[in-house]
Amino acid sequence: MTALHTPELCLVALMGVSGSGKSTFATEKFAPFEAVSSDFCRGLVSGNPNDQTATSDAFAILHSIVATRLKRGLLTVVDATNTTREARKEIVELAKEHDVLPVAIVLDIEPEIAISRNQQRPDRAFGAGPINRQHGQLRKALKKLHKEGFRVVHVLKSPEEAEQAEIVRDRLYNNKKDLRGPFDVIGDVHGCLPELVELLEKLGYRIVRNTDKQPIDAVHPDGRTVVFVGDLVDRGPDTVGVLRLAMGITGNGHALAVPGNHEARLIRALDGANIQATHGLDQTLTKLEKEPPQFRQQVRDWCYSLISHLVLDEGKLVIAHAGLPQAYHGRASTRVRSFALYGDTTGETDEFGLPVRYPWAEDYRGKATVIYGHTPTSTLNWVNNTLCVDTGCVFGGKLTAFRYPEREIEQVDAHETYCEPIRPLASTSERPDQELRLSDVVGTRYVETGQMGRIKILAELAGGALEVMSRFAIHPEYVPYLPPTMSPVATSSLPDYLEHPLEAFTYFKDSGIDQVVCEEKHMGSRAVVMLSPDRAAVYTRTGRAFFEPALEKEFLSRMTAAAQQAGLFNEFQSDWLLFDAELLPWSLKADSLVRDCFAAPGIAGKASIAATKAALMSAADRGLDVGELLGRVQDQSEAIDGYNRAWRHYVWPTEGLEGVQIAPFQLLAAEGANFSDRDHLWHLDVADRLAEVDPQLVRKTRRKVVCVGDGESVEAGVSWWMALTEAGGEGMVVKPLVNLARDEKNRLVQPGLKVRGREYLRLIYGPDYLAEKNLSRLKNRNLSKKRSLALREYALGLEAIDRLVKKEPLWRIHEAVFSVLALESEPVDPRL
Repeated sequence: MTALHTPELCLVALMGVSGSGKSTFATEKFAPFEAVSSDFCRGLVSGNPNDQTATSDAFAILHSIVATRLKRGLLTVVDATNTTREARKEIVELAKEHDVLPVAIVLDIEPEIAISRNQQRPDRAFGAGPINRQHGQLRKALKKLHKEGFRVVHVLKSPEEAEQAEIVRDRLYNNKKDLRGPFDVIGDVHGCLPELVELLEKLGYRIVRNTDKQPIDAVHPDGRTVVFVGDLVDRGPDTVGVLRLAMGITGNGHALAVPGNHEARLIRALDGANIQATHGLDQTLTKLEKEPPQFRQQVRDWCYSLISHLVLDEGKLVIAHAGLPQAYHGRASTRVRSFALYGDTTGETDEFGLPVRYPWAEDYRGKATVIYGHTPTSTLNWVNNTLCVDTGCVFGGKLTAFRYPEREIEQVDAHETYCEPIRPLASTSERPDQELRLSDVVGTRYVETGQMGRIKILAELAGGALEVMSRFAIHPEYVPYLPPTMSPVATSSLPDYLEHPLEAFTYFKDSGIDQVVCEEKHMGSRAVVMLSPDRAAVYTRTGRAFFEPALEKEFLSRMTAAAQQAGLFNEFQSDWLLFDAELLPWSLKADSLVRDCFAAPGIAGKASIAATKAALMSAADRGLDVGELLGRVQDQSEAIDGYNRAWRHYVWPTEGLEGVQIAPFQLLAAEGANFSDRDHLWHLDVADRLAEVDPQLVRKTRRKVVCVGDGESVEAGVSWWMALTEAGGEGMVVKPLVNLARDEKNRLVQPGLKVRGREYLRLIYGPDYLAEKNLSRLKNRNLSKKRSLALREYALGLEAIDRLVKKEPLWRIHEAVFSVLALESEPVDPRL
């Protein structure tokens, strides 16, 4: 058995004269669909696989299929003679274009065997001439295949060798998908050994030292693995010490590393290349000259052995020094290595004479998390699921580690500034803080959140949000937060209820929550209120203005005055406050909706039922038996009456601010503070202080605390809900008292479950939804999508607040806000 080693992802060119057995070899040695045959493509375009006049069109088809397969990351075999240099050149170019390795498998059998085989096939009566010509071309090619660009060449000399050959697929060096961590990815060290040791110890590693007390290894008790993003050398105080430690850790299997551009320059210098010893390379070479030649050779060999990038954890994590676009992940080519080492530039230079780097991360839309370094930054900012962890330690900044899969950050401060940067450290993106770009929101994206990791935003959802935001919403500067949708409680098992508080209490009890707060659900519209000297606004949950400008100014002035009198600005040492609230009445925002979609059907239904009832009464007076039908009509009449009572609770007249009320239920944030860690009673007490100052404008929210493990407390909670709904209220929202909560598996718990009353639900499901045949059907509703949506929007909302409080750029805050709006376009039952 002859083992033919080929990379797991490559473009294989089968080479051999007509009749050498290439198609048989492809069928037997490769999986179905991996081989693309030129004969088959000729048949596709002409109906005859031997029609040489169709060759040009056939190869156009073949190359298109090959390109598509390679783009999708699939090993592909070209089954053709490939004896001419022109044919092989196209194959090598295809491989380069898709950053895979070209491989040649040559079936170099004697031409007499091929001639004999062709003579036995009536469709190949072209004689010995073409075979001999192809064989001559093949013999000339054998000496040149490596020079032509083929990285691997296998030559099989006989049919027996071909038959006994076995394809062995070698994993690419960058394929470390089987390594799942946990990892600690460390940014550019640049010779800063004291900081590296300090950071490793902070991460929990035990430093192993040699007899000279030099660190040579680091071991974590939990089996964690260090991953260096490159640029370990140059500029800093102890490059040799860093190399000794990094080589020891990796050699003992406790670390991985990718090369940086500084390692690439060091290799060339150690190999004797004539390069300028700048950017700290001169210091490194001087220190290495003091080391034994054997150590210098070990350094050179170790740096040379580093792979351009690493694909880890089933492809979920990619490490590359300068970052890497998705199309290059798991690929092998000079272009991929160059990008991984140096990134890409625009061809311009900045005012410091340094190249302007192309912001590849802003266009990144891949699923894998990409962690990289190379460009020192003063702040850590996630950009489309990528993170630069070079925080300029050697320039007096910090040395950073990204912990995976925890997605946490650990840092240590530089002990001193070892080297002055040519260009001042900037944020990851050097764009103006207030600048918004279309590329930030279009296409499929992944938004990193502190509470739920990466959240995917599909391109089609982003498109709908873009229209809303650009046509109807107020300026993003005034929309720092959008509230999440809220999931209803699980469907009730009680016979006459679609929703009931018992299911809410059970959910939170099962999630490990001891106490919940039941809050009155106001009959209005969700509103966000920002009180601020320069960005005050009140807007809907889709970012639209509630009032015309003059009335909005009056509303915000009164709210600001109430907050000042309540002492909130002084208490929180802030000139701005952000509230989540309900604005009443519902008809204030949705007057046409109420009139057209609720009032009109209700009034029409009442008139229709009255006419039907009168006709049936007349029939009964004539002695007809219409009792059963009259009973059903009477039930419908009562259902319509209940429906009309329900919508009328949402309507009352307003003039200016007279009749308008706001019911704040959460103070989301103030200067330097995100209040998601305060319990809901604290939030409601803050809202009560506003209501006490201006009771006409601000309405209090009634509430009741329930211990979900206490039967008596649960019964009291149910009774409280019954009283609310029987008085015409919409229902209540049940929330974890502690506010932001996680269950025993560290999963986010629903921030709130709405429990709507029996009568209110007539507006959602129709006047007669309580009829047994209707209610039994409605009980089959599926809440999983709604609950998933609620949690994702909740996490994005918290992320927006975190970025606001940290004073991140507007485009960063807007990324999370826009994503909430985009998720609102997900196809979920609107009645939930």
